[in-house]
Amino acid sequence: MQSILWRALGRNTIISIILFGALLGLLWLAEMIFPSVALLKWNDPAWVVGIPASIIGVAYILTVRDPQNYTGFFAGIIMSILLGIQFLLQEPKGIDSAFLFFFVFIPFQLMSIYKWSRNKGEGGASFEPKFLDTPRLMLSIALLVFITLGDYILVTYAFQRNGLLDNMLIKLLSGLLISSSFLANYWLIYRKTDSWIYWIIYSLAGIGLFIIIRNPFSIVLFTFFLVINGMACVAWVKATKPENRYWAAPFFKK
Repeated sequence: MQSILWRALGRNTIISIILFGALLGLLWLAEMIFPSVALLKWNDPAWVVGIPASIIGVAYILTVRDPQNYTGFFAGIIMSILLGIQFLLQEPKGIDSAFLFFFVFIPFQLMSIYKWSRNKGEGGASFEPKFLDTPRLMLSIALLVFITLGDYILVTYAFQRNGLLDNMLIKLLSGLLISSSFLANYWLIYRKTDSWIYWIIYSLAGIGLFIIIRNPFSIVLFTFFLVINGMACVAWVKATKPENRYWAAPFFKK
């Protein structure tokens, strides 16, 4: 059984390499046609580190799209290390994000490996995907708002040291990136289908952020993430049994 799971991770890694190879090829072609548009930044160390991080990250998502395959979290740990390094290379503005990857995401992914590999829920029952119940849903939404605003204030006064209303939309979207990815990683530990909703929010926030700061490569990358995360979300929703839908039950046809 474990060999099947590892083979799935290897297959998804190959798929991710092919997809990113095609993406980089298209971007290279776009640069050839429009020389004034700089999409590939091979002279930027942070950008270069971000390429394998993104490839491994997509393999991670494709693998944990299967609620029984914990091997994807090993790829997730490698992704987090690379992303942490990438943000450190963007010092000083990337220090807070690097801290998040090293000291939050990696422990979360280790916890996910432990939980998923046991493959048992309470009372020995199969550990299946579930939506949050209503109290946890409300708590999760409150945390999303709290972390987003907390990061907004931290960036304003500790990192950028500007006015509270300066770069407001950029700081809000940056905070939303952190809060949504935090909750997505956390709820994945417990196989909550809601985690993929947060990954979609993460992707949308990234698209909006990079449109504002005019980073064409990252716009394309996060659009790619949106499609992959959306596919995973659909797969998990389909895998969630009617009795496990909780707050989402009214949105399903009877």
